[in-house]
Amino acid sequence: MMWDGGMSWAWFSGWIVMIIFGGGILAFIIWFIVRFSKGDSHITTASNALDIAKERYARGEITKSEFEQIKKDLEK
Repeated sequence: MMWDGGMSWAWFSGWIVMIIFGGGILAFIIWFIVRFSKGDSHITTASNALDIAKERYARGEITKSEFEQIKKDLEK
């Protein structure tokens, strides 16, 4: 049985479309998970900044008033 060019091309292009569509769905799912799995990263950043300020104050790199100002700024 002979295949004509149109039939084999339709079958092949159908597979290409399915692969592209499936890849798009997979990319969206990965993007969604990465985007929303970070959670409240700004809270973590503020906590890390306060820890750094505490360390700098403990080493004597900043004064008590500077430390208090940093704490005040991070609470905003």
